[in-house]
Amino acid sequence: MDATHYPAPLAEALQRLAERQRGPQRLVRPVGIIGPGDGDAQVCAAAREVACALARAGMAIVCGGRGGVMAAASQGAREGGGIAIGILPEEDERNANAWLSVAIATGMGEMRNALVARSALCLAAIGGNMGTLSEMALGLKWGTPVFVLHGDVALPGAVQVADAQEMLARLVDALLGMQPAART
Repeated sequence: MDATHYPAPLAEALQRLAERQRGPQRLVRPVGIIGPGDGDAQVCAAAREVACALARAGMAIVCGGRGGVMAAASQGAREGGGIAIGILPEEDERNANAWLSVAIATGMGEMRNALVARSALCLAAIGGNMGTLSEMALGLKWGTPVFVLHGDVALPGAVQVADAQEMLARLVDALLGMQPAART
């Protein structure tokens, strides 16, 4: 899962993002990678690839912290040398996936989906279920860019992509176009 297998424009964009993330203009909020806890091998492989590439470019990821797509994204982020943040529905971390860097136990149940959606600079929805749809809808309501791979339902404003490489290209383009928040 290294950048050498990506087409030159994507590899160059990932490099530009990595350079930015090493400097004072870095983006400190994570990218949300959302999807079903029972995702199949195809969606989990895509989540792992996307998270790994983003982590190598210096981005942290945030997810729901459990299995399936969430575990695959967390694994990819850690394999890429990055940070995987899981926002859990339970009051403790007993159901957290093993790849998380940080587990935040909320005790909020599915309402934690709002925290995942609100905390992310953009959302990569890989696969779909009702929880994923709720995060996508909240992200869109709040003006967060939402990109969808293997989704079940098309939501107005969400951008459908064909594969993990297109997902990465769209995410990196969006991230490079964002201004960092003013910090004191």
